[in-house]
Amino acid sequence: MSDQNPLFIPGPTNIPDRLRAAMNIQTRDHRAPDFVETFRPVLEGTKKVFKTTSGTVITFPASGTGGWEAAITNTLSPGDKILVARYGMFSHKWIDMCQRHGLDVQIIECPWGSGAPAAKFEAALTADKSRAIKAVLVTHNETATGVKSDIAAVRAAMDTSIHPALLFVDCVSSLGSMDFRMDEWGVDIAVSGSQKGFMLNTGMAILGVSPKALDAMEGARLHRTFFDFRDMLKTNASGGFPYTPPLQLIFGMRESLKMLEEEGLDNVFARHHRLAEGVRRAVDAWGLKLVAESPELYSDTVSAVYVPKGFNSNRLTEQAFNAYGVSFGVGLGEMNGKAFRIGHLGMLTDVMVLSGLATIEMAMADLDYPITLGTGVAAAQDYFRLSRTAAIKTAA
Repeated sequence: MSDQNPLFIPGPTNIPDRLRAAMNIQTRDHRAPDFVETFRPVLEGTKKVFKTTSGTVITFPASGTGGWEAAITNTLSPGDKILVARYGMFSHKWIDMCQRHGLDVQIIECPWGSGAPAAKFEAALTADKSRAIKAVLVTHNETATGVKSDIAAVRAAMDTSIHPALLFVDCVSSLGSMDFRMDEWGVDIAVSGSQKGFMLNTGMAILGVSPKALDAMEGARLHRTFFDFRDMLKTNASGGFPYTPPLQLIFGMRESLKMLEEEGLDNVFARHHRLAEGVRRAVDAWGLKLVAESPELYSDTVSAVYVPKGFNSNRLTEQAFNAYGVSFGVGLGEMNGKAFRIGHLGMLTDVMVLSGLATIEMAMADLDYPITLGTGVAAAQDYFRLSRTAAIKTAA
């Protein structure tokens, strides 16, 4: 596949040449004094993306899954009860991890396509008179279904029930692309990764950790070695790392933070919303339906789209790749064969998104989908053109 063609999967995302160049460095001594000058600003700069002043940023050489494991093992003990809703593949995987670690997992089952059920969380927490529930786990942006959950509503539910549980949030596919407010929403551990909104290679788990979560380490008895917060915090205090760090990713992260700051986070979020809305206009023009049940749940980083009855979404993504060399997201879990996913996050522009929409249209036409070539692209073009004109007039 030509590397000129952008990816339209929800991560790993396209890597800007500027970041590829920043990561193309010779091996350096991570114990030399000048490493501190590179690493410490990365930790401080990432706090701005989490929107936290009281939290601590901790990184590990891992994917977001490693971040999940670090979150639970540093704060919980075997047999601890946690509360979590299952409404997609990634909330399901977090549940599976907790069960494998011997935690008592109270699961609220929800339809795929729905979001975090704040009212049901409130009911469960209110009913927990003994305060046995130690943590509530929520996926902010469910990548399998293209659903964004209301974390502020979950925090309000916890506050209403006057429950002391920790709040852990998976923001792997939202941080750096959609607004995330760690302090305002009372998030105790936010888990993200380098390969989505930060536009880097996979390999760095990035966590925002609140003082309350750090206090919970004192009684936590789940085993951890590689993912021990204490080891990382001890060496990070002097700008170091407890073992060999992912040096190239740290240099890439430094440059990524500069790019986000130059564009401005609010502008980054607005760009992602525009791109997502253009995709949604195309889906509507095709006569297809999003997996997300209602507009307030629509993700600005990935759209999961049902294919018509009698069609297999896996054949569609295979056709797009085999015929045109472009990757789209396959259906995961309950969506396997039923839906495909269009990732629209990271390094993307209007023009790049239009190329993706044109490609998936051609693949659908190849497989005799009931669509007319050009309808989705035209709908997105109209939106991009008119919304950009309106933005220019507003600025003037």
